[in-house]
Amino acid sequence: MEIYLDNAATTKVCKIAVQAALNAMQTDWGNPSSKHTKGLDAGNIIKNSAKTIAETIDVKPTEIVFTSGGTESNNMALVGAALAAKRRGNHVIASGYEHASVYNPLISLRDFGFEVEFAPVDELGHIKIDELTDMIRPTTVLVSVMYVNNEVGAVNDIGAIAEAVHEKNKDVIFHCDAVQAYGKYVIYPARLGIDLMSVSGHKINAPKGSGFLYVKDGVRIRPLIWGGGQQKDRRSGTENVPAIAGLAAAARQYYNERREATERLYELKTMFVNELKDINGTHVHAVKPEEDGSFSEAEVRKTAPHIVSAGFEGARAEVLLHALEQSEIYVSSGSACSSNHPGISGTLRAIGVPKNLLDATLRFSFSFSTTREELEKTIEVLKEIVPIYARFARK
Repeated sequence: MEIYLDNAATTKVCKIAVQAALNAMQTDWGNPSSKHTKGLDAGNIIKNSAKTIAETIDVKPTEIVFTSGGTESNNMALVGAALAAKRRGNHVIASGYEHASVYNPLISLRDFGFEVEFAPVDELGHIKIDELTDMIRPTTVLVSVMYVNNEVGAVNDIGAIAEAVHEKNKDVIFHCDAVQAYGKYVIYPARLGIDLMSVSGHKINAPKGSGFLYVKDGVRIRPLIWGGGQQKDRRSGTENVPAIAGLAAAARQYYNERREATERLYELKTMFVNELKDINGTHVHAVKPEEDGSFSEAEVRKTAPHIVSAGFEGARAEVLLHALEQSEIYVSSGSACSSNHPGISGTLRAIGVPKNLLDATLRFSFSFSTTREELEKTIEVLKEIVPIYARFARK
């Protein structure tokens, strides 16, 4: 039985998204900028998709910019907004455990004369709001905080953070990377005080190469891609109509299933982390334990429903990953998007994970189709291999 538990890296494209993309490739394949019927048909797919996406987050379709995914959305938001606001100031803040597609664009802003600072997070992975707001200055133009951390599943109170930021400086643009949150939570960015929000399609069973950026009316971003002026000059280039069609179809299905599916995932996650803790030397990250070491469903529900991060004393994560693979169980040892830059996770360091667990942590991430039987089998295999590889590593 193949067990795929790396859904925070990518998900299998759902049938409805495949069909929508296929129709766009084989039937409505015109250039959406063309004025003839074939072009108008393709253009209507984009318009209808923007409407569908906008309905899921209660915003205007005109506030949706389609992109190639979370990385482009984050780059467009951060670099585009910072450059557009440079006359007002040159100071930018982000949380201390952002995804590489946020961290690296921010670091690149230093080449444009920006000062970039990172706010600390606590041991459960929540940003320290008071310390963040203390960092805000009159010259601060942008603050970026992720909704759900992609490695440990910590969930930030984005509404409270955005409110505190805007109380300190009403002109600050607030960006949220919602790549791991979209589809799992009801997110209304306008109500939460979010000015820019990034989403990736392949985390919600849509095609890779799909995503969007929510841009609140009135927020200026400087284009990163220049050309024919598509999407109101915010992102030039012929739109990827099949990917957009697949994204909208997947989003509609995801939100139709969200409530029931996330309830089931929380039940599964509670079972899974309590089974994990019984494996000698195992530590679950970013979930607060009870006095007896168990994890209550109430505490589990304070984290994302689909991500579990656990460290295994004495064992190397990469060794365990490949041992699990021998049983056709697929997990990750961190963010797949950082796989080309090996090293110790900045997220684990940021939340204070002990040194002996930094290179001994695996991430298990679920989808709406993950079953209890799959998780029970995973626990069974872990109970077999962890003592073996932990003992081997200590020799």
